Amino acid sequence: MSKNTDTVGARLTAHLKELHLPTVRERFEELAQMARQEDMSYEAYLLALCQSECEVRRHNRIERLLRESRLPREKTLEALDLKRLGRKVSLQVDTLVEGSFLDRCENILAFGNPGSGKTHLLCAIGQQLIHAGRRVYFTPCSLLVQELLRAKHDLKLDRFIKRLTKFDALIIDDIGYVQHDRDEMEVLFTLLAERYERGSIMLTSNLPFSQWERIFKDPMTTAAAIDRLIHHSVILELNLSSYRMEHAKKTKKEEK
Repeated sequence: MSKNTDTVGARLTAHLKELHLPTVRERFEELAQMARQEDMSYEAYLLALCQSECEVRRHNRIERLLRESRLPREKTLEALDLKRLGRKVSLQVDTLVEGSFLDRCENILAFGNPGSGKTHLLCAIGQQLIHAGRRVYFTPCSLLVQELLRAKHDLKLDRFIKRLTKFDALIIDDIGYVQHDRDEMEVLFTLLAERYERGSIMLTSNLPFSQWERIFKDPMTTAAAIDRLIHHSVILELNLSSYRMEHAKKTKKEEK
């Protein structure tokens, strides 16, 4: 490599650093060598550089969104047996992963017995949405209400709820698993009310709506919460036996 080429390379590296193009800076020499060998046009060489930069940025963005989401990484669509969920749910999933329901601020409500795969299903959809560039946040309901209560105690409830508005979808897991006291019910209802028609909620519950008074304690509050959730919603019914129980029985049978 000539002295002049070294100078050009050094200057180009400095400019690319200033322009915040780390992948181009890292690969321009390698791709230039390939371009000379394959007699690529200037435009083709530039395209290869830009594609490389965009691919790395997209990968880094997805990784950042996945970390931010707190989604369990192992709960992917590939690890889910969609046939077990039935044809209707499978068709619903095919539509949901496209993400258009987020633009309409629709909610996804997954009901079923404990162990039926509700959490895995919504987490898998959430990961697909992130790969499409959407922002998703996952939280167990019990942890969420404690964070809401802490924020209320610190006079920061509005700020906490506003921070959640940056997410296209908020996944609330096991809303009926823990019985809430009145203070917990109030902050949870406040979140649902504030998010109504402003952002999507995806939740799982092993309790049908007819038993939600056990969550919100008060009939009027219960009715208001349900009304806000189902107004714009897709309901996934997983009327299945426990996957974990089935797996345990199968394992025990194989060991005999």
